[in-house]
Amino acid sequence: MRFKSPSLPELHAFLAVCQLGSFRQAAVALCVTQAAVSRAVQRLEQRLECTLLDRSGARVLPTTRGREFQALVEAHVAGLENAVGQFGVRAAARKLRVSVIPTLGTRWLVPRLPRFRTLHPDIEIELRPYHHDENFARDDVDLWIEVKRPARAWPRGIRACYLLGREIQPACTPALAAGLRQPHDLLKVPLLQHINFPDNWALWLRKAGGVDTPPTLGPGFDLGNNLIVAACAGMGATVIQPWLIEAELTSGQLVLPFAAAVATDRGYHLCSRAALAENEAVERFTRWLLDESKASTERFGLTSRPR
Repeated sequence: MRFKSPSLPELHAFLAVCQLGSFRQAAVALCVTQAAVSRAVQRLEQRLECTLLDRSGARVLPTTRGREFQALVEAHVAGLENAVGQFGVRAAARKLRVSVIPTLGTRWLVPRLPRFRTLHPDIEIELRPYHHDENFARDDVDLWIEVKRPARAWPRGIRACYLLGREIQPACTPALAAGLRQPHDLLKVPLLQHINFPDNWALWLRKAGGVDTPPTLGPGFDLGNNLIVAACAGMGATVIQPWLIEAELTSGQLVLPFAAAVATDRGYHLCSRAALAENEAVERFTRWLLDESKASTERFGLTSRPR
């Protein structure tokens, strides 16, 4: 099949000259040479077998036939540009590569990602492997959700904003909670511990229950997810951020025997390179994360403001 329609470069060159009145200005607008614009218009005139532009004056103007042709094709070329622009945004969805602590990712972030996808279908979130002792030098990650450790400052060039995760509370099965009347009673049950944060129990017992007796810690786990599974199995009580066990609290597998929450000096922070400060996708994902964090903390009567 032989197409009668001219090429897009020919149409773009012709329309640009019509709009700007100059081959030179059309060349600048199209990022090509003036000679390329002139040749494209000449090819179009040869194809249509008529003169489209009057080159005799100081300003190049379309001829009568040129104005007729301009009226016929201008809206269609603009519509094609608009269609390609809209399709291109969907096809080339912006991707954010996120590294997140496994337990927080599995239990808090991933269940919420469908909501983000609905609100921002043009942004794709890709979860990348989490590295302990992150130095933020990786080139395969755009954003990190990391724990702020007291003795460790954020590296230069990294922006961090607090999300949630500062407060901890005891949690256990309803059967175990039936024997707990006051915080001191926790000393009678196995105290499941996160081996990376062994002081959590002593901190909560001292601040919430006035218990100065050093607790005897029970089985230890290196992942919060395993700690939660052990608590659900009735192995003992754990002390943990309540939003990590939202599903278990809703189902009744776990309960919070004491309402008091104690703040640590840690918490989860969203970290990004300062160079991405003006990135629209990062800004939208950050704003959404902050809204989700606020809703989660307020659900438990806590605060989303950093201290």
